[in-house]
Amino acid sequence: MGTTQLETVPEPKYWQLKTVLSEALDSEFTVGEILPNERDLAARFGVARATLRQALEQLELEGRLQRRRGVGTTVAPPRVGVPVGTARHTWPGGPADDAWEPMDSALTVPAGSVAAALDTGRDEPVHTVRRSRVSHGRPVAAELLYVPAASVPDLPATDASSGAARARAVLRELQRLELEGQDRAVELGSARADDARELDRLPGAPVLVVTTRFFTEGRTAALSVATYRADTCRLTFGDTGGVEIHDGPEVQAP
Repeated sequence: MGTTQLETVPEPKYWQLKTVLSEALDSEFTVGEILPNERDLAARFGVARATLRQALEQLELEGRLQRRRGVGTTVAPPRVGVPVGTARHTWPGGPADDAWEPMDSALTVPAGSVAAALDTGRDEPVHTVRRSRVSHGRPVAAELLYVPAASVPDLPATDASSGAARARAVLRELQRLELEGQDRAVELGSARADDARELDRLPGAPVLVVTTRFFTEGRTAALSVATYRADTCRLTFGDTGGVEIHDGPEVQAP
């Protein structure tokens, strides 16, 4: 069987058009602006509408465009920078973590893998805090934060056993502990039904899953599983969370 020399294969026409459109988005359009209709765009660039659609679909996949029912195709906000390799260690819910909004908290029995990471009994309930992150009016991430009861022994007894108020109370109690360190792991995954609903994506859409363990007194005091939309976020590394080389605009996460 013969081999194909990839370097001799020309780029598809839609890919060339995608590059041209991307440059136009940077120079001619602003975030949230509605693009002209497909007929006008195809006429402007001298391509068939099928070629144009392929290019638009690729830009949507890359997070440059958003298709909104009843509105049309709009220019998407810049990707959110998510620092994952920084030397800065902070508890969830602290002043440097204000991009997240507490949504709910309840005592639940976690999955076996979570119980193993927390070193709790398989049937032992833990505080499960649900948080959401929004950028430019669109959801970009959802988090489940698991906190063993031993990490927040002085959690005040309130009438509210769940809800945002309870979530904030758990986060406040975590701040009382001395954070000795944390580690993070990143993997590419597919949105589960619950994640897809919170992130306004279809089930199976690509997501970035960032798992963080927080340590105090030689044990795991909390475990965070944060799911980010792969089309709206980019991972950044380094002490400042900055990136020197990138494609297109970006904004930095706190």
